[in-house]
Amino acid sequence: MNYIIKSPETELEWDKYFNFRWEKLRKPLGMSKNTSKDELEDESFHLIVLDEEKQVIGGGRLHFNRETEGQIRYMAVTDSFQRKGIGSEIVTKLEEHALSQGVKEMTLNARDKAISFYLSLGYEEKGPYKSDTGIPHKTMMKRLV
Repeated sequence: MNYIIKSPETELEWDKYFNFRWEKLRKPLGMSKNTSKDELEDESFHLIVLDEEKQVIGGGRLHFNRETEGQIRYMAVTDSFQRKGIGSEIVTKLEEHALSQGVKEMTLNARDKAISFYLSLGYEEKGPYKSDTGIPHKTMMKRLV
């Protein structure tokens, strides 16, 4: 399987990316399209995964809570491409970018079904998180240095 991981560049890539986030993370919960974006989009680092047909099959975002703390959000990989290392590669690239910006600790709020994935990448559960989605989440953290 051939794919590339990169930051969205064109207007079309951005549109496909934001639509993918909504389709994968919010639409199944009956949530509107405007819930798949927040006020941190412009100051965040975004990654998309494109297949051979240039369709988005994965993505994730990094924003900065503090100078030394980054947060991963809006992580998703198309079901048929899960368990092939794509999600791990996205997280690794987000962590590498965070490290290059001086981040020492990463945080995220994982849906219950994703907790084992993040545990396998070195994240630790820190406690429950009340999400606007209504789905149970846990706050997870990882020291990068």
